[in-house]
Amino acid sequence: MLSNLHTHTSFSDGVNTAEEVVLYAIKNGFSSLGISDHGYTTFDNCITALKEKYKNKIDLYLGIEEDAFAPVNRNKFDYIIGSCHYVFKDGVYYPVDSSVESLKSTLLVFDNNPTAFADSYYKWFVDYITTRKPDIIGHFDLLTKYDETLPLFLDNKEYKNLAEKYLLEAIKSNCIFEVNTGAISRGYRKNPYPSEELLHILKKEDAKIILSSDSHNQETLDYAFCETSEMLKDIGFKHRYVSSNSEFKKVEL
Repeated sequence: MLSNLHTHTSFSDGVNTAEEVVLYAIKNGFSSLGISDHGYTTFDNCITALKEKYKNKIDLYLGIEEDAFAPVNRNKFDYIIGSCHYVFKDGVYYPVDSSVESLKSTLLVFDNNPTAFADSYYKWFVDYITTRKPDIIGHFDLLTKYDETLPLFLDNKEYKNLAEKYLLEAIKSNCIFEVNTGAISRGYRKNPYPSEELLHILKKEDAKIILSSDSHNQETLDYAFCETSEMLKDIGFKHRYVSSNSEFKKVEL
């Protein structure tokens, strides 16, 4: 069952219009699709119109990728993806995923201490998750985006212990964790978020997962889904969640 709920369009930083993405999804056999742009100008009337126009061909949902520091009125959306793209220190918001150079600058704020940086990031993010309880948790370990270029975290034992601690706290929210292939399609990393070690923890704790591409281009709507599904099976996952008839339903991988 092809489905993707983490989809960006030209309403925010995606390439294609919402209708172009919908038509591509229909052509390629998707059963459901969610448009989940970042905080943006209102476009729900457009998506509502597309829902009606293509209702006999695809289940279409209006979502949003909400940042932990900028909550929206969730009643306006079919679902929210809760993500964290910043770290907050001394009254200033610093991006964690905009570029390698930006990451280096942010790290300087934490005296070049990756563990302190990660601790601050996860504290804010997990506090948000436990209080807000978004429908889907977006790219949990986004701060590792550039680790293949600038190794800071994934081979750092202190970081691993820290990430595990915060992941276990986030699991208690009972939210769905996305397994996000977006950084693979954009050439930043070879594996999805969360890292394989964190995925093993999610499996051990029987956490819920959903497969998503974090697509910014219609061509990547299901990027690396087959390979990622096989990896998840190897870890021991047997099921994932999809959206069907306005409900999250468990299906076999």
